[in-house]
Amino acid sequence: MESPNIPNEFDRLLALADYDLDTTELEDQLKDLTKLAAKVAGTEISLVNLIDAVTQWSVAGVGLPVMQLPREDSVCQYTIKGDQALEIKDLSKDERFKHKFYVEDDPNLRYYFGVPLKTSSGHNLGALCVLDTKAITITPEKADLLKIIAEEIINRLEIIKSVNELKSKVKDSLEKQEQVAHDIRGPIGGIIGLAQIIKDQGTNNQLEDVLEFIKVIQSSSQSLLELADQILSTKAKGKKTPEQLNLQNEYNLQVLQEKLKNLYGVQAEQKKINFTVEITSKNFETRFSKVKLLQILGNLISNAIKFTPIGGSVSILLSLEEKNYINSLRAIISDTGTGMTVEQIEEILNGESQTTKGTSGELGYGFGLPLVKHLVDGLGGEMKIDSEFGKYSTFEVNIPV
Repeated sequence: MESPNIPNEFDRLLALADYDLDTTELEDQLKDLTKLAAKVAGTEISLVNLIDAVTQWSVAGVGLPVMQLPREDSVCQYTIKGDQALEIKDLSKDERFKHKFYVEDDPNLRYYFGVPLKTSSGHNLGALCVLDTKAITITPEKADLLKIIAEEIINRLEIIKSVNELKSKVKDSLEKQEQVAHDIRGPIGGIIGLAQIIKDQGTNNQLEDVLEFIKVIQSSSQSLLELADQILSTKAKGKKTPEQLNLQNEYNLQVLQEKLKNLYGVQAEQKKINFTVEITSKNFETRFSKVKLLQILGNLISNAIKFTPIGGSVSILLSLEEKNYINSLRAIISDTGTGMTVEQIEEILNGESQTTKGTSGELGYGFGLPLVKHLVDGLGGEMKIDSEFGKYSTFEVNIPV
């Protein structure tokens, strides 16, 4: 089998983590673009997929519900290896995919066309893909339009990233609003200009239906410009507080608990693992910064599920503790999995761990735990590991929030 690793994979995962995306909150921002992609391609299905160290997250789509898929089962894992679109005319005739459940069983997929979601720094966060149960022809003209839509998806993610950064900065200083708002206006202005060009040339493309969807791009982009203007005008008036603006970039323990259950309960259920998330402190409504929490805890939880055999258990304990007037989030992730040796623990804490296969043969990518260590260190936190080979592993992270 072809190696799953790609060049500079750690840097790619770090770039994805820097976007600090909540995959449960992206569908509304991106669904119009998946509709446009399906319309352009003439396919039944279109998905926006983001790929981390373990999982492919379908964050928006038409024709199929948004879902999560083990990375090694996905087609888009191959799309993100290159700079160009990947086309597979018949998945049932490709040795890599012909025995996958989505080919042999419902929805019996056959055609695939994927475009990498490449950032300005050159990292592929995932892919925009269109799929169908029958043969489809993607002309060069349509392929170019799909690439433009993929660029618009990255623009949207850049906007979301900028807005999230704005939320954090506004809480500390309203003076940061003007700079970030102008940062947002630049790429959005480019989006609107690009959409206008596509609209002007639409009749030449003989894809009249595309024009209707281009209006959606323009409309949503215009609303984001209005948001930036609103932020700037709020600063000028100097009347509203960050709380009144509802710009906090925060969770509380209850919100974090539900996020983890919803995001990773599916993986545990698929592997028939008992999965629990509990709050062990009383201050469950106290709000705290959510920066990088899903990236850190998600990688640890996915790793625990990966190395826990069928019928085992994975548990998460969450608490918020105050020390020297600073809140610290404490998360303990325990599993009844394969455990680790002392040498393996040292390699993880030194950022040198290597890839291994999970208990059900899941492919490893070798970067999940080093990424966690990197992110925890960057937030001024600490990570502890307790494990007995063949019996269990417990990861504890303490992060100032």
